[in-house]
Amino acid sequence: MGAIKDKSILLVDDEPAILLMCQSILKENGFTNILTADTALRALERLDTHPDLAVLDVMLPDMDGFMLAKVIREQTNIPILFLTAKGEFDDKAKGFEVGADDYIVKPFLAQEFVWRVTAILRRVYKENEDTSFLLEACKVDLGQAQVYKEGCDPVSLTAKEVEILQKLFSNAGRIVTLGSLCQTVCGDIYVGYEKTLMSHIRHIWEKIEAEPSSPVSLVTVKGIGYKLILKGTG
Repeated sequence: MGAIKDKSILLVDDEPAILLMCQSILKENGFTNILTADTALRALERLDTHPDLAVLDVMLPDMDGFMLAKVIREQTNIPILFLTAKGEFDDKAKGFEVGADDYIVKPFLAQEFVWRVTAILRRVYKENEDTSFLLEACKVDLGQAQVYKEGCDPVSLTAKEVEILQKLFSNAGRIVTLGSLCQTVCGDIYVGYEKTLMSHIRHIWEKIEAEPSSPVSLVTVKGIGYKLILKGTG
């Protein structure tokens, strides 16, 4: 657990009281490497320190948190947790669509916040993970969260894309149901999140397929789910 508690966490909120409270909660539970920012601009500046997790409010003074998450995703594949008062279904859906790994609505329980932060860090930063495999158009390295295509620069996978591909890879050649994948994306309460899953799948197609509009490695089984076909096994 020590390695997890050593991870760097970036807290972004324009309310000083919330920043102080979140810092205190994390420190009381053993997390010591905590950065804070009260605007989106300061948050982007903090990315130079390479945080391991970003915790974002949505209602920021200079840029909404959803847009900030998109900008972060263009620069890094660190996991993102939204911590916000915007708790409508559409808000949560938008959060997951822009790449969130989890979503907590204010007011929140301190222990639940710690549990979710810890769970994300455990999932993303598994020790000794070195899982790679070949697809028709690329090599995927889940441990490094990278996709390698011949003649192209490596492409980074988001934490959520890694989780989806890990689920598919562990069932390579078999159908993984929509429900199972939605649970991977959104947790136990996943009803209605098929569109969010589809958004992640489209991004994965763009990264792993030679022709994203005609996928051959991650294929749709209509009405049931998806199947990952490794190179040489199709």
